[in-house]
Amino acid sequence: MSQWYLSYDGNQLGPMDISQAAAYAQSNTNGYAWREGFGEWLPISKVPELFQSSRPAAGPPPRLATRGSDEIDYRIVGSEMQFVEIELDPGESALAEAGAMMYKEPTIQMETIFGDGSGSGGSTFMDKLLGAGKRLVTGESLFMTVFTHTGGGKGHVAFGAPYPGNILPLRLSDLGGTLICQKDSFLCAAKGVSIGIFFQRKILTGLFGGEGFIMQKLDGNGHVFLHAGGTVVERELAAGETLHVDTGCIVAISPSVHFDIEQAGNIKTALFGGEGLFFAVLQGPGKIWLQSLPFSRLAGRMLEAAPQRGGAREEGSVLGTLGNLIGGDRRF
Repeated sequence: MSQWYLSYDGNQLGPMDISQAAAYAQSNTNGYAWREGFGEWLPISKVPELFQSSRPAAGPPPRLATRGSDEIDYRIVGSEMQFVEIELDPGESALAEAGAMMYKEPTIQMETIFGDGSGSGGSTFMDKLLGAGKRLVTGESLFMTVFTHTGGGKGHVAFGAPYPGNILPLRLSDLGGTLICQKDSFLCAAKGVSIGIFFQRKILTGLFGGEGFIMQKLDGNGHVFLHAGGTVVERELAAGETLHVDTGCIVAISPSVHFDIEQAGNIKTALFGGEGLFFAVLQGPGKIWLQSLPFSRLAGRMLEAAPQRGGAREEGSVLGTLGNLIGGDRRF
């Protein structure tokens, strides 16, 4: 049986069977539909199958099952080096990567857990091992830390960004319940969010797409906080709209966005143009989030400027080497 996906204003629903898809489609035709066998997303009104279902669409469409996440309040502080402060009610929890905490109040208890802490995969050892294995495949630590408010009133815990940029707050329930992001962009989330893996289906996209075969897949209905370098821009691509992007500048995409790669011009342009051999091709419908300063680009420029790698400590001085000698740097 084919699995159906619907997209409304860039928010994807699915997978679902034909009767569920028909119920949604008949209640709102202002969207797009896709199933295996379709070459592209089609307007719902152009898909006869969704209006020939034997099951009548009585009452509101069925709600898709989602994992429950804790409701949290938050505030983002700072500009270039931001941190997010999360406010927890008694019993509420947030989870974060190991080492991301900036500060917490005494009533916030820390617990290191094995896996992603979503609580959705069962409680047996094999379930926990599978959850931890997914994180290991994405290059992250086997462990995460859960911060739970055990006192009365409000409790606060804060998580800091690892390098200059912006923290991006997103609510998964507003994005269809799923978000695909680069492996190192996840900072923290409400407990209940599942942090899994997303495999690139095409070998070339996996090899040269900048993020490898594997990206992170966030599932649930709660808040997640991503970190991106430099300035972050959000764009919504219409159905069929295409954008060429430097592979390292992708922060996150909706599952409905088609991700592929393309060679950056001819051989001369690819080798000497300074933009790499390939760029990403993103095709809508769906939302995308882009960053102006990928960490790999920042790290590369820092390494080039390091004296140990031949970088000049006084690179802006008209005196050059003589200026370095006067300034006390006698290394050649």
